Amino acid sequence: MRIWTLHLFTLAVLAVLLATLPPYHATNLARILVLAVFAIGYNLAFGYTGLLSLGHALFFAAGVYGAALPITYLGLPQLPALVAGLLAGGLVAGVTGLLALRTAGVSFMIVTLMFAQAGYLTLLYFGPVTGGDEGLVLPDAAALLPGLSADVARATIAYALFSAALLSSLALVQSRLGRTLVAIRENEDRSRMLGYNTFAVKLTALVLSGLFSGAAGAAYALLFGYAGASFATIQYSILPMLWVLMGGAGTVLGPLVGTAAMFYLVDIAGSYTTATLLFVGVALVLLILFAPKGILGTIRERWLTWLP
Repeated sequence: MRIWTLHLFTLAVLAVLLATLPPYHATNLARILVLAVFAIGYNLAFGYTGLLSLGHALFFAAGVYGAALPITYLGLPQLPALVAGLLAGGLVAGVTGLLALRTAGVSFMIVTLMFAQAGYLTLLYFGPVTGGDEGLVLPDAAALLPGLSADVARATIAYALFSAALLSSLALVQSRLGRTLVAIRENEDRSRMLGYNTFAVKLTALVLSGLFSGAAGAAYALLFGYAGASFATIQYSILPMLWVLMGGAGTVLGPLVGTAAMFYLVDIAGSYTTATLLFVGVALVLLILFAPKGILGTIRERWLTWLP
């Protein structure tokens, strides 16, 4: 009960913040919530299943273009396009997993990286359709919820998406499947010996991760009105890994904490210097030295052992 109370209280606080913050800060919070959904997806694969992937940019970009292309060329309404982006992320993750999961460890990381790079080059090659690095401009976010301003529509959709992602991930990690994912992460050989089909379970985890990532990519494109090949670059594979590591891998709220901490670290550092990555690097070094399990991971280890 206290686990669900904590997460519902977090959602209540976020709702109050979105309703009371000035438009600029509310838009930043909406951006954080969408990116936190991406981090939640990465956390399912890495934090709970132990799949260190450098290919999640491909799933994010699949969501971006899964929503953007039908809107641009088929005139699909925005909400159905959001669902199309979600499904595109899951489909690409499934195809990638069928091949990449035949490897493990560093080999898995390299194979997923190559898939993501292949996806990026494909988007550039078909630049006349995808827009390449210039990208595609999408309708204003106000079209998502007619009758509301773009800022209100953006905040509402971002909050609804994050709430659904957070609660579903919490239910997942407390389920039998979630416990199986952790068992495979801790000792895959023993899990296989106990009769689990570890390949099928890992593929399921990767597809679920792709669904979350695709939903985040589609929402990001629709809420902020842009889809470009840059979303498939290596940067968008490294960022969710950093957010999860900073917040705490294998914790449900860790992706939100890590995404918000990294976002505001870069934002505050950018007001003083252009060398924002220097601040990020220092923060990560301090994190490794004093809180190697991330912010919430360390809190769980030392004080709140019941955190999921």
